[in-house]
Amino acid sequence: ISEIFDDGNTVYTDLFRIVWKRTDEKLPYRAQIALSVPKKNVKLAVSRNLIKRRIREAYRKNKAVLYKFLAEKDLFLIFIVIYRKTYVPDYTSIEKSVVDLIRILCSNPELRR
Repeated sequence: ISEIFDDGNTVYTDLFRIVWKRTDEKLPYRAQIALSVPKKNVKLAVSRNLIKRRIREAYRKNKAVLYKFLAEKDLFLIFIVIYRKTYVPDYTSIEKSVVDLIRILCSNPELRR
């Protein structure tokens, strides 16, 4: 994880900060994801867990586009999604932001090489 923060690239969406890195290792999956909802921003553990569940579900439903792109380019990607806001958004806001995150990753020039 520290390697991703040291050498990775950063992208922002409405709700998230994404730190990502291409890897040459053959991983079991094309993309590996870690989630973080800082206690500094969202005090209640119940709320942090709810946000993480919503992010995981939105990613699960929309990751096919990312996996297809990575398979076409024969790439492996590791990224960390960090929630930036101080409130609990509804699921549709999270899903929209996750779709934006996937679109941004797929259109990134460093991944298009």
